[in-house]
Amino acid sequence: MKIGLPKEIKNNESRVALTPAGAMELIRNNHIVYVQKNAGSNSGYDDEEYQNVGAVILPDIYEVYEKAEMIVKVKEPIELEYDLIKEGQIVFTYFHFASSEKLTHAMINNKSVCIAYETVEDVNGNLPLLTPMSEVAGRMAVQQGAKYLEKPEKGKGVLLGGVPGVPPGRVLVLGGGIVGIQAAKMAAGLGAIVTILDVNMDRLRHINDVMPNHVITEFSNEYNIRKHIKTHDLIIGGVLLKGAKAPKLITRDMLKDMHAGTVIVDVAVDQGGCVETTRPTTHEDPVFIIDDIVHYCVANMPGAVPYTSTKALTNVTLPFVLEIANKGWERACEENKCLHKGLNIVKGTVVYDEIIETFDLV
Repeated sequence: MKIGLPKEIKNNESRVALTPAGAMELIRNNHIVYVQKNAGSNSGYDDEEYQNVGAVILPDIYEVYEKAEMIVKVKEPIELEYDLIKEGQIVFTYFHFASSEKLTHAMINNKSVCIAYETVEDVNGNLPLLTPMSEVAGRMAVQQGAKYLEKPEKGKGVLLGGVPGVPPGRVLVLGGGIVGIQAAKMAAGLGAIVTILDVNMDRLRHINDVMPNHVITEFSNEYNIRKHIKTHDLIIGGVLLKGAKAPKLITRDMLKDMHAGTVIVDVAVDQGGCVETTRPTTHEDPVFIIDDIVHYCVANMPGAVPYTSTKALTNVTLPFVLEIANKGWERACEENKCLHKGLNIVKGTVVYDEIIETFDLV
């Protein structure tokens, strides 16, 4: 199969979908890998490294899309790419369709085969291709939140770890999944007092067993959310509904109950955000302020640490890329039920229920 690796063109997206090591595995399996010039440079991989393993460097994005049977990307295609995608072409990437009706209809119209990283699901209900980026985003959420709590950034001026004689900051984590656990781990490591809210009692029991004593678990409901936002300095939204829009757990009217300078990091922004006032931002312009509350809502947080993120992503996506390339998408999805869950749109037809429900595509 001919596999195309375009350079990401979303604002400040520095990741690339495959490392040279990943390209090498595909080439060893008798596939052709086309890499756009400088596609890996921001992740620390120059063109020569791809050429050394047998990849073909192409000068621009147009040739990559033209020659490839399968496009492997990191982020969803943006408007410039919509018309480059050909009928029947496989596109394997993070799509997050539920957050963009425009993207959904564009992919319906070009009749491509859209396989979404974020909905590939194993037999235990885990999302193996989303997990490493959720780990990165959860850890980064605390780093960025700590930064924007600083007074020059319009935050409260709170040091999360505190100092002797001064109590530490307080971090509220909405959701006890991968993002939430990684965020709690980082915040607890800094010495902050952490509260995790979730509706899954088994998950809360697990968190309670493995986290230190200054990480507190509590059942998630509106009453408890309203109670805790009054006293916490950093609020991290890490809620995920597979393939669907995130629920709005913090509404606009709740902002008035927070102290001025409280920071919200909404990691769920890719799925529409779990805060009503969330809107996607970029690494170039990452924050905005509403009612004196600082909102950090970057939609591709792991893109800021591309060396780490690209390696972590290739580790989990490569086996699926190989399977699709070796067998073709139809046989691969028929034989691998985990991969089958990743099918979102097939040649003009939406096949993923949550997207159908989100946009009423009956």
